[in-house]
Parts: sequence; C-alpha cells; structure tokens
Amino acid sequence: MDFLWKPIVFTAAALGVLLLSLFTIRSHKKKDRKYHPVAGTKLNQILNFNRLHHFMTELTAKHKTYRLLAPFRSEIYTAEPANVEYILKTNFENYGKGWYNYNILRGLLGDGIFTVDGDKWRQQRKISSYEFSTRMLRDFSSMVFLKNATKLANIVSEAAKSNQIMDIQDLFMKSTLDSIFKVAFGVELDSMLGSNEEGTSFSNAFDNASAMTLWRYVDIFWQIKKFLNIGSEAALKKNVKVVNDFVYKLIHSKIEQMDRLQDNSSVKKEDILSRFLEVGGTDPTYLRDIILNFIIAGKDTTAAALSWFIYMLCKNPGIQDKVAQEIKEALKVKEVKRIEEYSAHVNEEALEKLQYLHAAITETLRLYPSVPVDAKICLSDDTLPDGFSVRKGDMVAYQPYAMGRMKFLWGDDAEEFKPERWLNEDGMFQQESPFKFTAFQAGPRICLGKEFAYRQMKIFSAVLLGCFVFELGDSNKTVNYRTMINLHIDGGLHVRASYRDQR
Repeated sequence: MDFLWKPIVFTAAALGVLLLSLFTIRSHKKKDRKYHPVAGTKLNQILNFNRLHHFMTELTAKHKTYRLLAPFRSEIYTAEPANVEYILKTNFENYGKGWYNYNILRGLLGDGIFTVDGDKWRQQRKISSYEFSTRMLRDFSSMVFLKNATKLANIVSEAAKSNQIMDIQDLFMKSTLDSIFKVAFGVELDSMLGSNEEGTSFSNAFDNASAMTLWRYVDIFWQIKKFLNIGSEAALKKNVKVVNDFVYKLIHSKIEQMDRLQDNSSVKKEDILSRFLEVGGTDPTYLRDIILNFIIAGKDTTAAALSWFIYMLCKNPGIQDKVAQEIKEALKVKEVKRIEEYSAHVNEEALEKLQYLHAAITETLRLYPSVPVDAKICLSDDTLPDGFSVRKGDMVAYQPYAMGRMKFLWGDDAEEFKPERWLNEDGMFQQESPFKFTAFQAGPRICLGKEFAYRQMKIFSAVLLGCFVFELGDSNKTVNYRTMINLHIDGGLHVRASYRDQR
C-alpha cells in the first residue's frame, strides 16, 4: 500500500490527475449546461487523504454541493437533503453502484448486495428483507448479542480490577465479529478470547482485504498491479484467498449438516446461512457473496459506532452518568453483584424504555457516522433538484460526516454533542428525515439492518454502562479517525474502566 506514496510515482500520478482534470474542465465548458462549482481536483483529496472528512466538511461549509474533477468525469458531493432524496429515492434507478464501484469491490464482496444493481440486487434485497423481518432472527440475534456483551463485560471487569488501560475499539471489533459470525453462519468464532486460530486468521485477512480494497479508490494503478500480481494487489489476492478458504469450508460444512437434518423439521434454522440455503439454493459462490456482505455490514459499522459512542461519553461524563441512570432504572437493578445476573435483566421490554440511550447513540452517529461518504454513479445525464446538471458516468456522493456538522441543517450547535435534540417534550425519541440524517441511507437501499444494529448497540451499552464508568486513558491525546470505508478510530480507543457501584 506504500506504493502510492513513493515520490516519483506519486508525482507522476498527481500530474496525470491534474492534466486530465484540466481536460475535464475544458470539456465541461463546451456544454451549454450549468454545473456545480468546482472545489478542487482528485489531487486535493489525495493530498488531504489522512484528514479527508475534515477537508470535505470544509468544502461543504462553502458549497452545499460541489465538484471535484477527476480523470474522465466529475465527482459531485452533496449535503443538500433535496438532492439526497432525489438520488436515493425519487430517481433511484438512475443512481447505482455502476461498473466503477462493482469493479473495485467485487474482488472481496463478489456479487453481494453492496456491489450490484438491477435484478441481482432486487433478488437479494427481497430475500434479505424477509429474513430481517422475522421474529426468529430478532430473538436469535438478541440472544447472541447479549451473550457476547456479557463476555466482553467480563474482559472489561478484569481490566478494571487491575486498573489496566484497554483498547475498547479492538474489543468491540472482535465482539461484533463474533456476533455477526454466529448470526450469519451459526458458528462460534470466539475472536475475543482467540481460541479459534482459523477464525483469528480469517478476521485478520478480512480486515486487511477491506483496507486494501479501499486503496483501489485512490490508487490509479491498481488494475495494472492486479494484472502483474504485485504490491497491494498481490497482498489483496492473498488475503481474499484466506477469507474464501475459511468461508467455503463453513458453507460446505453447513450444507452437509442441513442434508443430515433435512428430515427433521423440528430443528430450528436460526442463522442466516441456513435460512438462505432453504430458499436460495446451494451455490457456494452465491452464498459466500451474500454472507460476506452481511459480515462487512454488521461488523465494522457497529463496532465503530460503539467506539465513537464510548469516546463521546468519556468527553461528556455528565451524559454518561445520565445514560447509566436510565439503564439502571429500566433494568430495575440497584447494584451489580455478578455480570451474568445483571445481564439477565436486559430484555426487549427494558430496551424499549431506553429512549435517552437511543438518542445518545443516534447523536453519535450524526457526528461520527460509520459510513462517512456514500457514492453512486449517474447512469444517464440528469439535473438535480438544485438546478445543476450531472453527466452520465459522474460519481455522485452524499456525505453523512459533513452533513452532521452543517449549521444550515442542525443549527448553530451542530458540532455539539446533544442527545436532547432527538427527544420530544415527553422525553421520547423522535426521528429526523433520513435524507437529513443519512447514517443508514434512505429510499429503496435503506439499511436493512438498521434496527438490528440499534438493538446490538443498545444491548452492549446496557451491559457495559450499567456496570462500568469509562474514561480516556490519556485525556491529552488527540483522537481522530482513520480514513477507511468505515470510520474507525485511528490507533484504537484506549480507555480505563472502573466499577460504577464502587465510585
């Protein structure tokens, strides 16, 4: 991945981007159409890569919608809700993943729901929508989340006893991977305790492959490197093989298990793979693509959101106490003696009462959305609601990270962490337009796992915050994101926990 930053290669690439961008400017002037203001070129993104979302927020504060010029096309970035609604709903059919995104993502995600358009997307969406709406999956996933939240709380408890600083983001990444793996495959990965060596290898390879896939968006030479099997593309190929070997082994094992149990109708088929085997056939590649897309959706996004949530609570201890008090009252627990006994009080009825917790998690997602930018490809020439034109082949992206910081959307206190903005006069959570609060997309592609994710985050929060007080390991250390597809905290989030009842 360092290939991009070698001085000679970087300079050549930058000059190439700049020259091609200038050509794009000239070609746009030939058209008698009105285009969004130019805020820079692809080169500016590369130069600001480590602070990319800060850079794009600064541009958004100047222009609600703007263009960055890139080879052969414009990249259009918008924070205007009317434009977002048009892209994601009103003219949905004209804004898809397109060949550009598919070509980049298919190495890891294949023909999964996050890479395809048209009939392939519709078929997977229909089946997935049904599965996510079943009570069986809700109950099974809740049981899995609670089990892993309890396991995580015991790890935190050991660190609290010795006053040890821990990387809570790393623990969230492992626990959410364990959860989604159990829900997706019905398999105990146990990456939290590291007892499954194959699972640990898969986890590391999956993370590496995800990061290398992102580099394809900035590495203009990736297809050459893939053809030659060198550099980051050789490493990506190696990591994807580890991922595939592990997943195909699980799929074949599950198919054999299902064949043995096919005459036993009383056996519950709770995990997603078993459910898809019942309705979608047994093509291993098809199943691999579906399941890996679920994993990337359910692992990093939830873990990143929980990490930023703990960070915001550490920065706002008064809000942390208020969340914890609501949890204690909803669970009707005055004192935590054993974590397992305490966790047993976390149920659907208690979770429904956690309105302030729900608001605090949502406020975190407003400021630190798990997917900070989401891009589509314009499939035919079009005009957005703001009156500006978009050309066929242009990339059009809405910006959850930048939108969460815009005063024209959220008021003068847009950059403040205020869960109360999500509560009505009765203290009940109230939704905002999904075209203003875009953390879960909107329209036909709205996140199927939205409620699934909230339930997982609330279960983990209820267990951890009811038992522990969290504070930053080093309050003077700057916490920032790592520029990836998902908004990870760079270098992890190092915190210290203490028992809440012993403060």
